[in-house]
Amino acid sequence: MKHTPYIFLISLLLVSCDFFKKSEGVDPVARVNETYLYKEDIIDVVPKGASKEDSTLVVNAYINRWARQLLLMDGALINLSEKKQNEFSRLVEQYKNDLYAKAYLEGLVKKNIDSLVKTEEAELFYEANKESFKLNDDLIQFRYVSLPLNPINLDTIKTRFKRFEAKDKRYLDSISVQFKSYSLNDSIWVKLNRVAEKIPIINSSNKNQLLKKTNFLQLKDSLNLYLMQVNDVRLQNDYAPMDYVKTSINKIVINKRKLELIKQLENDITKDAIKNNKFQIYN
Repeated sequence: MKHTPYIFLISLLLVSCDFFKKSEGVDPVARVNETYLYKEDIIDVVPKGASKEDSTLVVNAYINRWARQLLLMDGALINLSEKKQNEFSRLVEQYKNDLYAKAYLEGLVKKNIDSLVKTEEAELFYEANKESFKLNDDLIQFRYVSLPLNPINLDTIKTRFKRFEAKDKRYLDSISVQFKSYSLNDSIWVKLNRVAEKIPIINSSNKNQLLKKTNFLQLKDSLNLYLMQVNDVRLQNDYAPMDYVKTSINKIVINKRKLELIKQLENDITKDAIKNNKFQIYN
């Protein structure tokens, strides 16, 4: 809404004007016309542990900002037409009402929302909206290790890396200090471009080799030896795997529930008000 910045400023200044009226027996630190700022109002402005010089700078900046806002408000009240001031006053009141209503509904939603999305529900949503889940990037599930050139027990490492049974995982974890870098979690989907960014040996000439399912690669450069095992692949424009978009689907489903719950709560609140004679429309 185009008036929102003005509404917020006017709301802040109206509150400030009421809050900073002069109190008897209290020494002010600044004044703008009939509005005063007191020491107690700036106690929390200075961060704990700040030096005397920094504290002075922070306080002076706060006072100047406070004064400028009030002076702008005074100028607005003098120069804006009564019609425009009334319009802003209505908008300020509406803005306040909206803030309170939103906070109240959010509290009710948080208390009542079911945030658990069952797998069956997520799968139904996925199937019903499958065209929305086409990939813009190539994805792979893979594992890799980066070793120094000519490592000890390379044949054993390769065998266990390719076989990758439970005992092999434990073995590779136990010798991982030998690896320059590695990732053995081959159940997650990763964008191919990110793989190319993380593993220097991957380039435009060999990147497509990673797009072959159940493919083993052994590559080396002048410094390192790389072992890579691809488990699965999804190409650009394929449908995204369910486990890749599950988190996004959960958020969408929960947000849909929130919107439906808000609508239900608004209707219930209105019905209760009518039932208890708190809300009535006159003919």
